[in-house]
Amino acid sequence: MPIPLSQHTKLAPYTSFGVGGSAENLALVSSTKELLDVLGRQSWQQVWLLGYGSNTLVSDKGLPGLTVIMRGGVIEKQSKQLIVDAGVWWDDVVKAAIDAGLWGIELMSEIPGSVGAAIFINITAYGQSIGPLVEWIEVWDKNTQEIKKYSKKDLTWSYKKSIFQQQDHSQEVILRACLELHESAKEELAYQKALDVAKELGVGADSLENRRRIIIEARRQAGSLWSPDDQENRTAGSFFRNVIVDKETALKIARYDESGKSTEQILKMNQIHGGDKTRVSAAHVMLAAGFSRGQLFGKTVKLHDKNLLKIEALSGATATDIYRAMQHIQVTVKKSLGVKLIPEAQLLGEF
Repeated sequence: MPIPLSQHTKLAPYTSFGVGGSAENLALVSSTKELLDVLGRQSWQQVWLLGYGSNTLVSDKGLPGLTVIMRGGVIEKQSKQLIVDAGVWWDDVVKAAIDAGLWGIELMSEIPGSVGAAIFINITAYGQSIGPLVEWIEVWDKNTQEIKKYSKKDLTWSYKKSIFQQQDHSQEVILRACLELHESAKEELAYQKALDVAKELGVGADSLENRRRIIIEARRQAGSLWSPDDQENRTAGSFFRNVIVDKETALKIARYDESGKSTEQILKMNQIHGGDKTRVSAAHVMLAAGFSRGQLFGKTVKLHDKNLLKIEALSGATATDIYRAMQHIQVTVKKSLGVKLIPEAQLLGEF
């Protein structure tokens, strides 16, 4: 039976911000087969893919064309590989890997979102990222109406970047991917915040289960846990990407850390998370520019009480309110520090 389409459907309930306009046409799918059925039904001029909407700001003007909400799919284990559909909740993949005794993604526990979104953004946390683990990816090409397969040699990755963010791949929809994991640990847990949590919990980082416990607690303390059932925490994760600056600016910004860590500890965390000691935390950048946790922007938008990088929607907020808060932060940071903050959250539609 064909997947039904609804017209002019509000998208706010499908995003963690809980704001935004309507989809001109909306399909809800729970498998790759259903996704392909909808995509191939006609030649859509515009196609928008949403998983769980946890890293997305949808315009108040809505989305023209076809919007597909892809939630669900299959996780298949083959030796050290996990073959996963794009609509699978990412943390279900982490749990499947741990249950199978496979290492490589345990430090990315509880990152909210789908597998497709994880690949698109090249999620990174506590010294691990998904990109280097990808063996192949299948995509649907809107232009040719065909499935294509990219092997490891076809893919390039960098900090929070994949080829699917490039214009020449903008017509491709991620369908499923194969992750090649490990039978033993390849990275030590060296991120200072996680080490501090491990000490608090009194556990070592020598098992998959302990590592997951440590990371989940670290994320809880940072206000970074979210699930689709969460109606209270209306944020989109870390709104801005960490940025590369010169060494002098990196040292200056590191001094604004509020946790009591040494400058060298901060620089080491920068390197573990972003691959470079001068890729500084966007949260530290905002602190250096004078922003603070809990800060209000009008009556409907604020910075999260626990995490400066989370812009939070309050009652009555619109996507435009959040967008204007984003612009204010960017302008202030640029004016005071000469640093350009780039959103990590995906902005969909016309602003």
